[in-house]
Amino acid sequence: MKVVVTGASGNIGTALLRAAQAEKWDVVGIARRPPLPERAPYAGVRWIHCDIGDSAAIPTLTNAFTEADAVVHLAWAINPRTEEPPMERTNRIGTANVLRAVAASGVAHLTCVSSVAAYTPAARWRRVDEQWPLTGIETSAYSRSKVTLEEQLDVFARAQPSTRIARVRPCAVAQGAAAAEVADWVLGPWLPRSLAGHRRLPVPLWRDLRLQFVHAEDVAAAIRLILLEQATGAYNLAAEPVVAAPALAAMLGGFRLPVPRRVLTAAAWAGWRLGLAPLHPGWLELADRASLVDTGKARRELGWSPKYDATAVVHELVTGLRTHRRGDSPVLAPPRAPFRFGAPTHQSQH
Repeated sequence: MKVVVTGASGNIGTALLRAAQAEKWDVVGIARRPPLPERAPYAGVRWIHCDIGDSAAIPTLTNAFTEADAVVHLAWAINPRTEEPPMERTNRIGTANVLRAVAASGVAHLTCVSSVAAYTPAARWRRVDEQWPLTGIETSAYSRSKVTLEEQLDVFARAQPSTRIARVRPCAVAQGAAAAEVADWVLGPWLPRSLAGHRRLPVPLWRDLRLQFVHAEDVAAAIRLILLEQATGAYNLAAEPVVAAPALAAMLGGFRLPVPRRVLTAAAWAGWRLGLAPLHPGWLELADRASLVDTGKARRELGWSPKYDATAVVHELVTGLRTHRRGDSPVLAPPRAPFRFGAPTHQSQH
């Protein structure tokens, strides 16, 4: 099977390459910053340097997709730095370019990774299935961009009914190899990573926070099953248990310091605007309001079951932070963000 993967050097992409190698698939990797090809799991992949948001990307993508059995679209700007391409250029325009190339090359099967962030917020502890409305969270750029992705896929599906389309909607996706990337998104450069997991570490969290996590390898396993079965439709992905604020603080190694969300939001605004922290307050809004999801459909129809529970996912990430673990691709091993007081290091999430 020939599979082309956009964003193949990222968090989910790296895990998917491991799964693809076990299947002995012929894999073509699309990346704006290709990794060193001699390192596993990037070895054996035919790499194509391509910025999917560039206007010149369509011919490159069309050529790469020609004679492919499947395309997996993973490329996404999640919390890019200010000097990187704008999020909309990568996400909306890049997706449009990928879809045009899929249509032009006649690819039979397309899998796109969306997110639980696309769902309309539900009651705090209610779990929603794949039929729940997709209006997102207006105050989160990440959520709005995933809603746009879903709309783009709806339009594409009507125009290209012969293409089989699968949509994967995971919750927060993590693994130890992504620790440096997550730290670049969340932690200021002045905060020692070695504090992660320290039992006396105060973790400021609001009372009602609850989160779902899933390991990148388990997301890759679901995509593998989708490709093997040529499955279509949407699939929620999350591991158990749902992690509440006290448990999350304990997993991070310390104890919860009760802080109202509005206070954390104000602090995040100040930190982001001054360049002291990369975490835009839009991420706090998303964490607070994102719907919890039911994963019954993926379990029933794909036979999917996560290998890692949510606790193991968080512990692996924390260990990666504490030990300064870095991945083997430019995406998973970002250099330290430049600090300019008074200037945000990362793009706005509003």
